[in-house]
Amino acid sequence: MGIFGFGKKKKKPARSCDLEGSLLEFGEGYLLTSAQIIQSKRFWDNKMIEPETLAYSKAHFQKNDDMGTKMRTMIFQKYSSQDKPWLVGDGQVSQFEVDKDQAREYARQWWESEFQFRPPNAGSASDNMDSTEFEEFKEYAIMRAGETQLLKMG
Repeated sequence: MGIFGFGKKKKKPARSCDLEGSLLEFGEGYLLTSAQIIQSKRFWDNKMIEPETLAYSKAHFQKNDDMGTKMRTMIFQKYSSQDKPWLVGDGQVSQFEVDKDQAREYARQWWESEFQFRPPNAGSASDNMDSTEFEEFKEYAIMRAGETQLLKMG
């Protein structure tokens, strides 16, 4: 090791917010499960009108286009089926009705365990939710999310 390596502390890892990519330093953020993610209508309303998804939503609502609906279904599946927990930053956590103190504690444990910690009910949402409730959120995300916002956009 060269002379300049002495006294250097090992750099703690950083990770990106799983929802929008902002950088989170060691110990920051909130850890949510896929079930917690998909149970937010506010999340879905925002997700389905983002620039990357807006065309699918317009096709779904304005043209009754099957491809738009299929793409919205794939987006739902991406968020509902993830096995690992979601690391979410301060800018995103307000979309979810969760115990923020608990979610922050889970994130701390996740960081400390070098990303091995899994909060209760981690895994795919369909495995960790009542099937009726899961289907209600699935139907909302695919068939209705973003409709009101699209109407306001014109």
